[in-house]
Amino acid sequence: MTHKFKIGQRVCRPRPGGPGDMGEAEVFEVLRLMPEDQTGEPSYRIRTKTGERAIREGDLVAAPQP
Repeated sequence: MTHKFKIGQRVCRPRPGGPGDMGEAEVFEVLRLMPEDQTGEPSYRIRTKTGERAIREGDLVAAPQP
């Protein structure tokens, strides 16, 4: 499986309101592409307001353009 997002791309987590509902979602920046986990899903290192963290691709969507 290949990575859907690129380094430097802005991403966010989908809001629980429904598909495509970004609402006031926090926007993150992709810092690094990480290897696939045991299920084959790619992961990313992202920058948040409080630092950095790892997150799986299925938990992200592309952020809307400002």
